[in-house]
Amino acid sequence: MEHTNRENGTIYWHPAFFAGLQIELLDDADNLEFESEHLLSKKPMQIDILIIKKEADRPVKKNIGRFFRKRNIVEYKSPDDSLSIDDFYKVYGYTCFYKADVASVNEIPMEELTITLVSESYPRELVRHLREARGCTVEMVEAGIYSVTGDKIPIQILVTRQLSRKENLWLRSLTNKLDTQENARILIEDYIGHKKNNLHKAVIETIMRANQKLFQEVNGMSDIIMEIVQEKFDRKLKEELDKEVKKETNKIKEEFEKEFEEKFEKKFEEVFEKEFEKEKLTQRITMIWKKCARNKSLATIADEMETEPEEVLPIYTLIIDNPGKTVDEIYTLFVGTL
Repeated sequence: MEHTNRENGTIYWHPAFFAGLQIELLDDADNLEFESEHLLSKKPMQIDILIIKKEADRPVKKNIGRFFRKRNIVEYKSPDDSLSIDDFYKVYGYTCFYKADVASVNEIPMEELTITLVSESYPRELVRHLREARGCTVEMVEAGIYSVTGDKIPIQILVTRQLSRKENLWLRSLTNKLDTQENARILIEDYIGHKKNNLHKAVIETIMRANQKLFQEVNGMSDIIMEIVQEKFDRKLKEELDKEVKKETNKIKEEFEKEFEEKFEKKFEEVFEKEFEKEKLTQRITMIWKKCARNKSLATIADEMETEPEEVLPIYTLIIDNPGKTVDEIYTLFVGTL
């Protein structure tokens, strides 16, 4: 997967291709799971796109996916890049690694796998190598779609420049060499019918950015271009606003949690102190109550508790004046006198 920087004017091709591929296979979207940059391991080794059929026996309608099996590995080369012999072996190796990197033996049968290699230009050297070095047969089954037979893993090569404009408009147009205003107009007209679809937006933005001069020359397209630019600006603005809202929300939440924690700690301390005082008083009442039950005098009780008679007198009086009352009842009576 190529990594680029928008600030230096480099085009992001792979995200647009990922979206374009989903557009092409839209009729079977409910049966296909798409994974961009599927990691093969914890190390930085990954295949461009993995497409998994949910229902393995259900055929894909679109021409580029008719040969798909259960698990389909896709390697994409951007318009300024070429599909080399080494690219083939890298993807082939990744495919074998993907098959082997599982929990149990043969969990992914070889019969479930396919490889799709995508390039804007025809990979002449690779095709020659496949024929001469690997003994494969390479045949064009329809415009831009080449079948590679003779290998254990089914392989196809998609040459986007040769794909049918009618059948594969979006993948064919994913280039920085869009040649005519008519092609640009056809693309814009198709986009207008799918304006609310984020996949179409992702691809059209990339294509227009890569072919700015051509789109600026298309009569009557300025309003559409401005609309797309405005949508992109609005989307970016919303993302920034959402970030700020989330930031402020988190700040308020943190302040609330901090305030709540402080209040809780203070309340806890108050309750703890109150309960501690209650327990301390209850123990004092219990001690005096037991001594009164043994008919001990006020002076004796005060002496045994190592305190002055005046300190014991209020509780002592309540116990003597209320024979038969429990400790809890004496506690209630005493608290009521405070």
